[in-house]
Order: sequence, then structure tokens, then C-alpha cells
Amino acid sequence: MTFNPDADVSGNTARRRGRGAVVAGAGGVGLLGIIALIAGPLLGIDLTGLLGGGTTGGGTEPQGGSVIENCQTGEDANENVDCRVAASQLALDGYWEDYIDPYRPPQLIVVDGATSTACGTASNAVGPFYCPPDETVYIDPTFFDLMEQQFGASAGNLAQLYVVGHEWGHHIQYITGVMDRYPNIGTGPDSNGVRVELQADCYAGAWIGQMTKEKDPDGVPYLLPPTEAELEDALNAANTVGDDNIQQQSSGTVNPESFTHGTSVQRKAWFAQGYTNGLDVCEQPLTVSGGEL
Repeated sequence: MTFNPDADVSGNTARRRGRGAVVAGAGGVGLLGIIALIAGPLLGIDLTGLLGGGTTGGGTEPQGGSVIENCQTGEDANENVDCRVAASQLALDGYWEDYIDPYRPPQLIVVDGATSTACGTASNAVGPFYCPPDETVYIDPTFFDLMEQQFGASAGNLAQLYVVGHEWGHHIQYITGVMDRYPNIGTGPDSNGVRVELQADCYAGAWIGQMTKEKDPDGVPYLLPPTEAELEDALNAANTVGDDNIQQQSSGTVNPESFTHGTSVQRKAWFAQGYTNGLDVCEQPLTVSGGEL
């Protein structure tokens, strides 16, 4: 359980878009799929063509997307991953409105298979990402299944919120000019790309550390305080998507010069820094020396 069962989450504006595509099974996407799923959006390229058959066509997607059905209460969010992702929008917007003035919320799209974006195709082969040109967070919930199937991550409720919070962090970086000041112009352990990703991890931790303060229109907190087990689960998710872990799993070797997101240790550490110390420490990934990252 992560959401307060009595919370009113019906005010979320998330939409579902896609063409009814299906995710490949545990043996279908494989490690190449994981690389495309995690690395593709950051590199600014669509790697889904490498996967061959990752999606299957369906009908025509509705203009603008459809509402997330059966997503009215915190209990719905606890029971259904699509609703859980959608409902997290309310707590994220409430949190960032307190710190960013003026705050401009992103759109949240729950991807059903595949949909077009200003950054290319959002699909079950590409995974969660933020697209700056259309200021939209795209989340395909089957990503959490892939984390579990391919890497053994538990990918529970709080880990899922960490992923959404991380992508929200990229929106904050976009509207506050961080992406302009630290353009993604290369790879490596001290690259801008790694620094921006670690800051987004810190942002996610800071939000989770304060997320119980956000309340519905009746004053009911959207989210419950995380348990130690849930926090371990979120840290496990951060560990799973470290560059070194992905490279070790995919090729058996680790090449720091190709890092784009940071190591498992770094991602866990900056999430924990944000959770423990709040937003005050989240500028540090951009400014400290490479040895301190």
C-alpha cells in the first residue's frame, strides 16, 4: 500500500494513449530491449527498430488520449498500476507548486503499447521518458514488469513512484533552464548527462521524502508514509538502472566513458540524499567535482 485508500485522486488529468500494442514477454525483449528501453530516450533516438516485433498494431488511438478508467480513490491507485501512475501526478504537482514559481505542470501520458510524441515513438520498448518539446512525461507501466523480469528488481509501488518522480524531475530541469545550462553533449562519468540524471534522482528522493504533505480537496493525504521495505524497494530500482549494472548485464563489461545516467551506487546515493536532506542538496550533482558525484 502506498496511497491513502480514502484519498480522492479523481482530479488527475493523466490520459492513456496508444494503439493497443503488447509488450514482449520475459524472453522476447531481452537485454537489447532493456538497453533501448533505458538508453534510447536519453540519446535522443528511437531504438525500437532494433527490437523487431516489440509491439503489435491495434486500432486508432483517440485524439488527445482517453481518461484512466476506475481511478477515483487511493484504493484504486493501490490496486491498479495505471491509476497509481496517474494519481501520482496530483502529489507531484502539489509538491512542485510549492517550490517553483511560476510552476507549469507537465502532461502525463500512460502509454498503451505505442504512441507518437515530439521526441519520437513512445512505446513499451523505449520505457519512461520526458519529452521537452511537448512538456510531457510518458510512462508505459509494462516497464515495471521488465525491470522485474530482466533484472530481478522488485519494482513495487514506491519504486514505481520513484520512476515517475524522476521523469517529473526532468520537467523541472526543463522549465528552470537546467537543460539549457547543462546540455547533453557527450557521455562519460563526469558528463552533463550523468549530472542531470543524478539531479533528477535527487529530485525524486526529495519529493518522496515530503510526499505525505500533499492532500486532496478534503484534506486527506494522497500518500502514506513509506515503510522501510518500500524505501529499500525504491533504492533497489535506482540500483537496477545504474549504467554499470546495465552494461554488466548486457555485455559483461563496464565502460565508464559511455555512461549516461550514473552508476548504481551514485543513483542510490543521490536518491537517498534528496530523501534525507530535501531539495537543498539537489543542486550539488551539477556543481561538485567528478570524484564527488
